[in-house]
Amino acid sequence: MTTRTDGPVATLAPASLDQGTPSFAEPASTPAALLLLGRAQDLGSERGVECPGDLPAASDPDLVARARAARQALGSNAFVLGHHYQRDEVIDFADVTGDSFKLARDAANRPDAEFIVFCGVHFMAESADILTASHQQVVLPDLAAGCSMADMAAIAQVEECWDTLVEAGIAEDVIPVTYMNSSAAIKAFTGRHGGTVCTSSNSQVALTWAFGRRPEGRGKVLFLPDQHLGRNTAVSQMGFSLDDCVVYDPHKPMGGLTPQQLKNARMILWRGHCSVHGRFTADNVTAVRERVPGVNVLVHPECRHDVVTAADQVGSTEYIIRTIEAAPAGSSWAIGTELNLVRRLARTHPELEITYLDRTVCFCSTMNRIDLPHLVWTLESLAAGRSVNRIVVDPDVAHWARVGLDQMLALPGI
Repeated sequence: MTTRTDGPVATLAPASLDQGTPSFAEPASTPAALLLLGRAQDLGSERGVECPGDLPAASDPDLVARARAARQALGSNAFVLGHHYQRDEVIDFADVTGDSFKLARDAANRPDAEFIVFCGVHFMAESADILTASHQQVVLPDLAAGCSMADMAAIAQVEECWDTLVEAGIAEDVIPVTYMNSSAAIKAFTGRHGGTVCTSSNSQVALTWAFGRRPEGRGKVLFLPDQHLGRNTAVSQMGFSLDDCVVYDPHKPMGGLTPQQLKNARMILWRGHCSVHGRFTADNVTAVRERVPGVNVLVHPECRHDVVTAADQVGSTEYIIRTIEAAPAGSSWAIGTELNLVRRLARTHPELEITYLDRTVCFCSTMNRIDLPHLVWTLESLAAGRSVNRIVVDPDVAHWARVGLDQMLALPGI
């Protein structure tokens, strides 16, 4: 079963976020239906399960005070990580903020903290568990906080794909590279097969390394699970053509490809995508340029290739933040990434004119499952000595995933 996480949308209303940013329009409302997504029964699935806790009511006026009291009681025994796409009410209690890999490394650098409270999604917590010490517990405030992209590549499907490559006689030429936004099992697959993990910041470095592992002209990359990041990196940054890329669909025999197509390809892209970044279109870029004269269009490389081609600048979440922080006062920006981050940038930079790239918006629904009630329940439980929602990666999977992650850490620029 496929769980959609793009969900319903809310139309942008002509309201200002801050007196200094009159051009930024907030969504008219946050769809309540987002809170109902992410339910399943498989703990190993990024779709997650329902949170088993007795959550405080979202209307409880003492939530902030309760969170502060529990956080104070835990002291240095807990380390709270907040991904950039989290709600502001959660970010307010984070010890550090960042993207998924940065946060996992931050956790590994805090061996004194018994509890790593990861306010992100399931695959991020898995990476933190792999990189932290055995005495540390990684906790996800809501087990239903997952990632639709990661769910698009199940380990059984990837192993079947590899069998297809073996049958086509090309597996020995293929190096697997997986994006951080993948399950621990997929990271372990890359480790077992001599591949590596990459982030949106170092995907070009990772691909250059992978192609260099095989004789000139023979090397191929199986890129998991985001086809757009793989295509954009290969074509826009490395000089490959669109014809060098094929898309492997795990729901079709042989991925929907012929043996000859697999032999001709240099980039074998998994048919996966981000449900948020995949919403943006080239028409959005055209429309915002007509609406905001002189606007700079800044998008994430998880966007479609035609969006990336039409944009002015493309980069990771951290790149987007750095670009906005360095932007000259009075400049205009249309940003194509998750809304929580965009509106936070708009609020913290009133000297800029910041617009959301799409006229309609959609939060990352599974990321947004972690709210203040879930965080309060988690912190209070830990403070009371109850271990909750611990994320534990199977030791063998963790070993091989660590091999893939260590290979990434060995690449230049990390």
